[in-house]
Amino acid sequence: MKLNINKANRSIRGSIRLSGSKSISNRALIIRALSGHDFPIHRLANAQDTVTLNTLLQSSSDTLDTGPAGTTFRFLTAYLSLQKGSTVLTGSERMKQRPIGVLVEALRQLGADIDYLEKKGYPPLKINSLKNSGDRSEVAIPASVSSQYISALLMIAPTLPHGLTLRLTGKIVSRPYIQMTLNLMAYFGISYTWEGNTISIAPQPYQNKPFTVEADWSAASYYYALAAFADDLDLELKGLFEESVQGDAVIAKMMEHFGIHTAYTDDGIRLTKQAIDIPPFDYDFLECPDLAQTVAVICGGLGVSATFTGLETLKIKETDRVDALFKELKKVGVDFIEQADGACKVSKKADLTQQSTTFATYEDHRMAMAFAPLALFGSVFIEEPDVVKKSYPDFWKDLEKLGFIITF
Repeated sequence: MKLNINKANRSIRGSIRLSGSKSISNRALIIRALSGHDFPIHRLANAQDTVTLNTLLQSSSDTLDTGPAGTTFRFLTAYLSLQKGSTVLTGSERMKQRPIGVLVEALRQLGADIDYLEKKGYPPLKINSLKNSGDRSEVAIPASVSSQYISALLMIAPTLPHGLTLRLTGKIVSRPYIQMTLNLMAYFGISYTWEGNTISIAPQPYQNKPFTVEADWSAASYYYALAAFADDLDLELKGLFEESVQGDAVIAKMMEHFGIHTAYTDDGIRLTKQAIDIPPFDYDFLECPDLAQTVAVICGGLGVSATFTGLETLKIKETDRVDALFKELKKVGVDFIEQADGACKVSKKADLTQQSTTFATYEDHRMAMAFAPLALFGSVFIEEPDVVKKSYPDFWKDLEKLGFIITF
């Protein structure tokens, strides 16, 4: 199935209420399950990943299928290692290609009994009851692969008999996501220390109390792309917090480079635009890798030359996002070239004047949403548009509220 996006003009005016953050929602659900108590979570994300996690946490089945939800799989791997009985944890074919060995090894050191059912180091897993009471409380884990492994371990740490001292080795990727996890844990009463590359958490109970999920700054980034491409702009995005725990909130500061101003309101933000000559853009995405696709499309759409670094984790996401960006930007004449040192160079300006362009999505929600704003320059087609359900099911409906014509 393909979706076609058109717009009669390049005016972006209106108001959108964004749904709750998937990242925050998933952490809150795991913490609630670990607490052993029920408490209300307001404005829980309607993302497919969150719906899946919520459903699986309430399931009594001995086989749980996360589908393509990476965060859900990793968080459940740690959570289930503390539960009684045996559970098979599986996922989509792409999930079976995404490594899990670093987390499994760390959990095994803490007493977990986990077996690989197919390829070593990859899903699916058989997770059994703890072999012992977990007499080890210190683990070292590479911090250069995925912050989700670290977050999964941190959330179970207070419930371990001896707590956990977690030593992070190597360069830390996505540090804001680790801090997000710790901030949420602190909200629910957990004390911790983070000194150098060591995080220590003593055994202690989670406190059950109501929680409200802030809107998703990752989702907001696609509207910043629309703002960058618009000739006329006055856009309100509701539900975002100025004092955010999300690393992707950096998009507000980042987009000042492109002339987009963010004003904070009582209920979110308002975007306005100033015409400027945009200089070349260089940025290290190590702490906000989920923004890289959106900003690459922004640079290509505007013809801004750029150098992106810190993209180490992009190749093990829903797809190899570096390769996907290279292939899809090339369709509109933009170069996204990986250098020998791992940096990626963006050059040339997108041309959508000749004919409608069809963009592949590679089972990756962010590919669909990152490329959709190019419809301000000409008609575009998006393959498999339902992938947005993973994090933002209402994306296409919300674009229609801003005057886009969406046809399937």
